[in-house]
Amino acid sequence: MPNNKRKNRGNKNKEVTMTPSNEKDTPIQDYEDDDIEEMQEADLKKLIRTLRSSQKQILELHKSLMDKIENLSRENEILRRNQNETKQLVQQETVIVTEVKNSIDQMKNTIESLTNRMGEAEERISDLEDREQERIQSDQRKEEEIRNLKHIVRNLQDTIKKPNIRVLGVPEGMEREKGLEGLFSEILAENFPGLEKDREILVQEAHRTPNKHDQKRSSPRHVVIKLSTVKHKEKILKCAREKRQITLRGSPIRLTADFSSETLKARREWRDIAQVLRENNCQPRILYPAKLSFVNEGEIKTFHCKQKLKEFVATRPALQQMLKDVLHTETQKHGHQYERR
Repeated sequence: MPNNKRKNRGNKNKEVTMTPSNEKDTPIQDYEDDDIEEMQEADLKKLIRTLRSSQKQILELHKSLMDKIENLSRENEILRRNQNETKQLVQQETVIVTEVKNSIDQMKNTIESLTNRMGEAEERISDLEDREQERIQSDQRKEEEIRNLKHIVRNLQDTIKKPNIRVLGVPEGMEREKGLEGLFSEILAENFPGLEKDREILVQEAHRTPNKHDQKRSSPRHVVIKLSTVKHKEKILKCAREKRQITLRGSPIRLTADFSSETLKARREWRDIAQVLRENNCQPRILYPAKLSFVNEGEIKTFHCKQKLKEFVATRPALQQMLKDVLHTETQKHGHQYERR
């Protein structure tokens, strides 16, 4: 009976102290041993369930905490590794930066060295350019001197040859009977009977040129006749121009003035132009030493070089039409000669 009373009191007390609620929301309470003894079986089961639920929650919480700890450990390990890798990268970058700095220093030294060398090279090049300019100027002066000397030599040769007459077309060996002087007298007698009797016309020297006969040469060598005066030479050549056709024993020959090789070359350059002018009745003449003279529109024009002739022709349409082919050919010849040089 006392136990039942005690239980009833306990139940009454529990009814007062405990309030019904859901098992999940029931808070964990502290129970004394005496209280546990006074509990009914249902209350015990409920308590056990509550404890088991709490235990399960504790286990889940423990597991969650352990997972978090493990995750933290892994993250920590990853962080540690990242730190190590970062340290290694920093070290590598430091090494690279050091190497780059060293390379930059080397490049600066190399550039400075190259700059110095370039400065020295520029000075040498400048010296060489100055020397080359001096050499060019010296060569130009020498070329000018050579041209002047050639001009002087040409004038001297032409002066020496001024009394000479050059006879073209005399067959080799014809001079064996009378000699070259005798052949010249025969030419005068055959073509200019009045001059042949002029005793003032004296032959000082006569020879063939070149001195040696080339057997492969088809045409005979020229005969050079040196007269005593230039006046007699001009007189004979004037008669030859008037007669036009000169012969020796019936065969045609030519009488021309004797010039140096340079003057002959310069005179030959007018040949084609003079031929065209002759065909158009412009009365061309090649004057001493190598000037072209002809009649245009009733006036006598004289030119010492082709450039001056081209400039004049450009102002005369009729003359330009007349000479266009021959001047164009001359221009092409000079162009080919320049290319070969």
